[in-house]
Amino acid sequence: MASHLKYNSQIRILFFVILTLICTSSKFPYKSPNPWKDNYSDISEMDHYKSWGTYNVHDPSCLKIGDTYYMYSTDAIFHDYRIKEDKTNVPVGFIQVRTSKDLVHWNFEGWAFHEMPQEAKSWVLSHSDNKGATNIWAPYIVNYNGKYRLYYCVSAFGLQTSYIGLAESDSPLGPWVQKGNVIKTQKGDKMNAIDPTIVTDATKGKMWMYYGSYFGGLYAVQLNSKNGLTLQPKDQGFSIARRANQKKDNIEAPEVIYNPTYKKYYLFMSYDPLMTTYNVRVGRADNPEGPFLDYFGKDLRDTINHYPILTHPYRFDNHSGWAGTGHCSVFKNKKGEFFMAFQSRLSPENQMMDLHIREMKWNDNGWPVLSPERFTASKQTAIHKTDLIGSWEIIHIQDEKTDRNLEFGQILWGQNQLNKLETNVSKHLNFLANGELSLDLKGKWKFDNQNGLTLMLNGQVVSDLKVFVGHDWENETETILFTGLDINGRSFWGKKVCPF
Repeated sequence: MASHLKYNSQIRILFFVILTLICTSSKFPYKSPNPWKDNYSDISEMDHYKSWGTYNVHDPSCLKIGDTYYMYSTDAIFHDYRIKEDKTNVPVGFIQVRTSKDLVHWNFEGWAFHEMPQEAKSWVLSHSDNKGATNIWAPYIVNYNGKYRLYYCVSAFGLQTSYIGLAESDSPLGPWVQKGNVIKTQKGDKMNAIDPTIVTDATKGKMWMYYGSYFGGLYAVQLNSKNGLTLQPKDQGFSIARRANQKKDNIEAPEVIYNPTYKKYYLFMSYDPLMTTYNVRVGRADNPEGPFLDYFGKDLRDTINHYPILTHPYRFDNHSGWAGTGHCSVFKNKKGEFFMAFQSRLSPENQMMDLHIREMKWNDNGWPVLSPERFTASKQTAIHKTDLIGSWEIIHIQDEKTDRNLEFGQILWGQNQLNKLETNVSKHLNFLANGELSLDLKGKWKFDNQNGLTLMLNGQVVSDLKVFVGHDWENETETILFTGLDINGRSFWGKKVCPF
């Protein structure tokens, strides 16, 4: 028996030596430092605001103008800047503004407004017992015939007292001129006037605004393209997406884009509490007014959970992980490729808000899928089957498995950390040269040399996975990544992490 065990041990050692040699002979992965660190507590005070390139980003809206990307976001800050505002002599304002040339390195340009728009402030305070109107939420930028339109919302937390306003400028950096109210809501309305996004009909030229939250779900209303306000005065629009339990099943942050390849409009939306299990889902329609359907052809107005899931709290090895992965902006780069930007909150406290920008791929059925890692402009090179042989980490995104008590769709005070079952953790796989898979899961793999990967794991087939070169943030390497959806509409991510 002892000799038999010794023989098996020797076989296993030889097996892993061979795999290590195969893996390390590949050009992937190789060392590459991260462009910035994730924890920014040392520069979170107002004295350092010029260094907030990718920090304190919440509810971003991004647009490429010329050779520059402009990003606007909610004026949410890790430290309460109001405590030191008078002492630091910082020109504090509302709506954070950033610029970038490469989607990797960002400059903090300051704030769009230097005071709260008076009409918005008056509406909110007069309808909420003087509560709210302390900052500006969820701006959205539009370029209309060379005129820049900046939509924004002012609200009171937990109330339907909300105001979506519009400002215009001849420059994406301002100065901004207030143009008035687009939508406003109060107690008793069916909807809540927050989180605006705009799309223009690709064939008819009609302009649409989408907005809303757990108060009634998401709504669409037609705009007058000439002035950016509603086509019909006081029109609040119609329902396009909702969930069943308004207090528990949060839905908010619509983002709508048109993909000319598939001739469809895609509605991205965020589910659940923003500090913990915030996650992005998507539906699509043939027309901007809908109906928007999910992965299984279900109408997003049906009060069920919809799929696919594109983001969700996750943790790869060698990192504390991320929560609050939602409220996205979808846009194109200089090559016309799609990207998604969203906030992510650094675990375990989930209070620091880092910008995540992900490459967006499209599967063969016309559904978007996201890179498992943040974009760092990795050089794309040809990938061969032998490059995939080695050790991998995979994450199979699932719904949250816990049931919290929430307040207005958000977590209760002091419950900002994820529970054990609320995050998606990685598993480990060995891709063997003979097409087998081993370690945490068993199965087979097949690569078609056209950047298409199929996995057969414990009897489940996950096909149409897109393979590409990207940055492994947790291990500071350049490596091979894959992304896709399983048959249930859950994202499936992987990255090569050799050596063994």
